[in-house]
Amino acid sequence: MATSSDAQLARILSALDEDKAEEIVQIDLRGKSAIGDYMVICSGRSSRQVTAIAEKLSERLKTEMGVLTKVEGKDAGDWVLIDTGDVIVHVFRPEVRDFYQLEKMWLQGHGAAQAAKS
Repeated sequence: MATSSDAQLARILSALDEDKAEEIVQIDLRGKSAIGDYMVICSGRSSRQVTAIAEKLSERLKTEMGVLTKVEGKDAGDWVLIDTGDVIVHVFRPEVRDFYQLEKMWLQGHGAAQAAKS
């Protein structure tokens, strides 16, 4: 039986794919960090798309799964963080993602990223 975080992760990955997010990466945090079970990092092509992806994802999680999210950074549209409690999603503009390189920080020594279809 899938756990709550596994079900959330599956729906998040599906929603990101539906909304044309690019370079979707998931990182398994279980046993590595108390901030959540999974981290998902993806890109949108523009500030408008980054904001739209974040808004739609947050709304889908609320209506379909009853999951309330905390959203930060939506107004700027460069980097939006969506926190479900179990899954943390980062939606970046490509330039901002390249600058912060979160994947490299979280994957150093862990080696547990899985790329989903972009």
